[in-house]
Amino acid sequence: MNSRKTAFIAIALLSSGIANAQWSANLGFASDYFFRGIFQAQSSASGGVDYENNGFYAGIWAADVSDGTSAGYSGSDAAGLEVDGYFGYGGEVGDFSYGIGYTGYFYTQDFDDTYQEINLSGGFGIATLDVAIGEYDNFSGPKQDYTYYALTLEKNGFYGKYAGFSQDADGEYFELGYGATVADIDLGVYLLFNDKMLSGIEDVDSGSPTDNNSIIFTIGKSFDLN
Repeated sequence: MNSRKTAFIAIALLSSGIANAQWSANLGFASDYFFRGIFQAQSSASGGVDYENNGFYAGIWAADVSDGTSAGYSGSDAAGLEVDGYFGYGGEVGDFSYGIGYTGYFYTQDFDDTYQEINLSGGFGIATLDVAIGEYDNFSGPKQDYTYYALTLEKNGFYGKYAGFSQDADGEYFELGYGATVADIDLGVYLLFNDKMLSGIEDVDSGSPTDNNSIIFTIGKSFDLN
């Protein structure tokens, strides 16, 4: 998923009143699609629909995924769609922000198996800490548990992120990027430094996993559906 997937998008409770509900949609394109430091696809298009009201959120988001072998990445031979569904609640108290939610990641064409996780977030000032506690179905193998963590510092469109995995998953990555909105179009660029556990790149001579650096460009557009 792209960087927008980590933003809180809200849903209405029945008691909240439909007058304050907000519907929106988004379309996007990435020169390469990395999610949490892991390569998913080259030249990936995406889109989603979100519903929000008074801090409660829900939505669905989809992106095309592929094997990436033409770019030198190892991984699944399948291509298809990633379809994510999510819901939860986020709010602010003074300079402190918080959130809790659920996300499910589902795939077509056997590109990958299902992930389901609880998402926790807390922020103060320019700093945000995200934690996801999840379970991976792992096809016919035993289910795996994982914890994802990310610390992000952001100011005036510039950001830096250090993130990684623990439990049955392993690996770390670092991002440096900038995003801006020009004529209602969201533009972004970031540098990704991922270690050999996440890169999907193999050394040409030894065939062993190796660290990798990438530069990714993104473009997107959001639409108010109310």
